[in-house]
Amino acid sequence: MKEESTDDTSMSAAPPRRVLIADDQLLVRDAFSRVIGSQADFDVVGLAEDGREAVELAAHLHPALVVMDVRMPRLDGIAATAEILAASAQPPRVLVVTTFNLDSYVYEALRAGASGFLLKDARPEALLDALRTIAQGDALIDPAATRALIGAFGDRIRPPFVDDAPLRTLTARESEALALLAEGLSNAEIAEAMTVGSETAKTYVSRVLVKLGLRDRVQAVVFAHRAGITGR
Repeated sequence: MKEESTDDTSMSAAPPRRVLIADDQLLVRDAFSRVIGSQADFDVVGLAEDGREAVELAAHLHPALVVMDVRMPRLDGIAATAEILAASAQPPRVLVVTTFNLDSYVYEALRAGASGFLLKDARPEALLDALRTIAQGDALIDPAATRALIGAFGDRIRPPFVDDAPLRTLTARESEALALLAEGLSNAEIAEAMTVGSETAKTYVSRVLVKLGLRDRVQAVVFAHRAGITGR
């Protein structure tokens, strides 16, 4: 339990976001719980050791965020993600975490509705950043996982013919932003690559999503690779 602060600013701050962690490895669950629970803006409310327990706990605990492993007994993380998201009118945002040898699950995780995808060997700071990113309504895919997705699923997500009419509505700079999105880059990284300010990069990304009728960055990545856009 976090100590209450008597600071007026802290008192008026938003409550911490409730987090559920699902992983069949005890050491991983404990490590994630310590890292996430150490932050004032997160509150770890549940730990699940398999996908079925994750679904049950999500129904009772109503977390805002779920950190979901992929390979788990009874129910895998992909199926659990789909069930959790389908069971609520205001479902949590799900961050799928896995290892390199499970790259073939990336696309299925995105199809199930996950808001983010991160490799387990990412630094603790990256895990926290990813959770904050999806908590704000954005989406995130680890760049390394994005590259692996293309290697493992290139043929599956890029059909022989794609209607490129929506792409023709993009300006040159918006097309450049889409290509960078296809690499899984953050807004800050896109700004650096395009040598523009962070707000300008965010505007480009927003315009891309609106013009292409996409919900978030995850859909933008899938769309880009279906259209044969694989970044720089």
